[in-house]
Amino acid sequence: MTIEELKFSYYPGCSLESTCKEYDDSLHEVAKILGVSLIELPDWSCCGASSGHCTDLLLSLALPARNLALAEKQGLDMVVACAACFLRFRQTNHELNNNDYLRQSIEDVIGAPYQGKVKVRHILDIFNSEVGLDEIKQRVQKPLKGLKLAAYYGCYLVRPPEITRFDDPENPRLMDDLLDSLGGEVVDWSHKVECCGGNLLLARSDIVSKLVGDICQAASLAGASVIVTACPLCQANLDTRQPGPGGMPILHFSELMGLALGVKDKLIRSWFKRHINSPEKTIRSLNLI
Repeated sequence: MTIEELKFSYYPGCSLESTCKEYDDSLHEVAKILGVSLIELPDWSCCGASSGHCTDLLLSLALPARNLALAEKQGLDMVVACAACFLRFRQTNHELNNNDYLRQSIEDVIGAPYQGKVKVRHILDIFNSEVGLDEIKQRVQKPLKGLKLAAYYGCYLVRPPEITRFDDPENPRLMDDLLDSLGGEVVDWSHKVECCGGNLLLARSDIVSKLVGDICQAASLAGASVIVTACPLCQANLDTRQPGPGGMPILHFSELMGLALGVKDKLIRSWFKRHINSPEKTIRSLNLI
């Protein structure tokens, strides 16, 4: 398959339409450069992460199933950028494909047939596996030389492994390898799949602050100057819950892809301005903008 043939049903989800708009914008810029067509799912709705799945079983499955049924009409595999959305869709496919009674109940709720034919993939996997690291490396215009990066995967991309089937659940490498292909210096560190406490953000902010502090400290001790995420919820949590001012920048991997692939500096800066802990000083010190 050539790059020009890569077409996917794109589910942005709630966060990429609001608090993490820079993630959505940078993904589209990068996809355009790499020839990946992200066709937004018509009339998509919230997948229910993270409140739906702890409220009611039928609700937790009906919300993602409605979107999966819409994607089936498009006839394309679904690509998501949010790790929480990714897990909800993968979980729903697993549950409904293995329980005919539950599937029929959900079809009644959503008022549409569900065939379980849509494969759900994270956009990080598309860039790595479909576009390919060699192709991306050839497109790099501004190598991220000297930028020390900690790839943070969090919980939802890798667990439970029998559902997500995304890389090694204890030591995933997809994002590490992608960042390496951009010329960045990827550090080896201890907290790449530790929980950031996103679901407890409002209920137990004390626990969240402790988890976030531990993650950022581990990245700093490993020599990283930036933590890189593949989830808008993780990014927002790590960016807003660091103790004290002058915290570590937390970037979406797609922003760094855009930087390396030659997206205009003006657009890059517009993404960076949306972050609480600005990465611009770090990026500028290496003459990358």
